[in-house]
Amino acid sequence: MKLKYDSRVILYLRLSQEPEIKEQAKRKPIKMLINEKVKKLYERPKNYLNLHDGKELPLFKNHEVIYQRSADGDRDYLKRCIRFYDELHLQAFGLLLKEEEIPQHLQEYLEKYRPDILVITGHDSFNHKSKDRTNLEDYQNSKHFKEAVLCARNYEDNHEKLIIIAGACQSNYEELIQAGANFASSPKRINIHALDPAILAAAISLSPKNKELNLLELLSKTKYGSDGMGGIITNGSMYVGYPR
Repeated sequence: MKLKYDSRVILYLRLSQEPEIKEQAKRKPIKMLINEKVKKLYERPKNYLNLHDGKELPLFKNHEVIYQRSADGDRDYLKRCIRFYDELHLQAFGLLLKEEEIPQHLQEYLEKYRPDILVITGHDSFNHKSKDRTNLEDYQNSKHFKEAVLCARNYEDNHEKLIIIAGACQSNYEELIQAGANFASSPKRINIHALDPAILAAAISLSPKNKELNLLELLSKTKYGSDGMGGIITNGSMYVGYPR
């Protein structure tokens, strides 16, 4: 059976109006709710979907082995992310696409779903034998992620109207930020946890739109902190009204 080499694109929408999340918010601060969900997200069996954690992935080597072991994991991770969003009553739509196909299809989905937050992630790696970290040809998929970010910014150039989280393990952080991402991986060219982008997206979506996020506090929620993920100062995306 031929395997599809899939990347994950999540068109992240907005806070649901379901009464349960309102009742939870009355009992606990939003920050506490997110921290509890993040802890639960990281608690899993030792070998469950843990292929990339803390390991160096060779670039342009053993592609068949890497992707055969991780292609099904992509679908599982996407389902797990969607479940994480559902638990926080956040509306989300997830796509599975090949990395090189993301720029081709992204605009039609942006126009269809008009998201507040866009997450673009999947597989990537950096050729650590290279002395030039700026050369996109030394990355497996950073150029495709960059093209996708540029496509999204062509659709919406305002960083507050469309918040973009982009990149995967060892991605070219600087190029993705320069292309227009609010948050990206990987400043230190290390592997990230596959669920880190989902955690950032959830925290942003449950933070008030009129307040700047504490960047260091936000990044500290991810598995490897600012070594794995970085970004620019951004406001939350949740509208807060009174009376509720």
